[in-house]
Amino acid sequence: MVGDNPSSGDNQQETTPSTRLDPRWIVGFVDGEGCFSVSLHRNVLAARSHGWQLHPVFHVYQHQRYRPVLEEFINVFGCGKIRPKGPNSSVLTYAVDSLRGLEASVLPFFERHPLVIKQRDFEIFAGIVRALIRKEHYSIHGFNRLVRLAYSMNEYGKQRSRPLDEVIVGSSETARQASLGVVPE
Repeated sequence: MVGDNPSSGDNQQETTPSTRLDPRWIVGFVDGEGCFSVSLHRNVLAARSHGWQLHPVFHVYQHQRYRPVLEEFINVFGCGKIRPKGPNSSVLTYAVDSLRGLEASVLPFFERHPLVIKQRDFEIFAGIVRALIRKEHYSIHGFNRLVRLAYSMNEYGKQRSRPLDEVIVGSSETARQASLGVVPE
């Protein structure tokens, strides 16, 4: 059978797959290779959030030889960066940690195209991102609520380096110091 397209190696249309990612493929890929996380870091300059910084990040991991897939995530979401997972790692991470990028692109995408395995974590993550945008973490009650939510994600925070009690602002002295901008030791 003779067609209009030559079958030579010069015909890129037949030999190069499309780089457009189907939303269903993205959902499956993120369910397997992605993560929604909220880390907590000490930050003495974050007096309004009680000396802690809540940092939500959407990650997708892939071996460096498949970098074009991660680059396509930048095209799909219109935000994010690709970086090595670690100093000697052959794994790359596509990451979105900007509240603006998360709210404008990542959250709406996964609300339109629900996850299967990571849906619960995504819903908690989306609530935390939106609460941070509303600055709910500036009150002690709001901060503690968001920390508890963050610790409930990803197998209930079993990989956390700090116990929940170390992060929760609870005693009246801690609350008083936080209101004065003093970060407890």
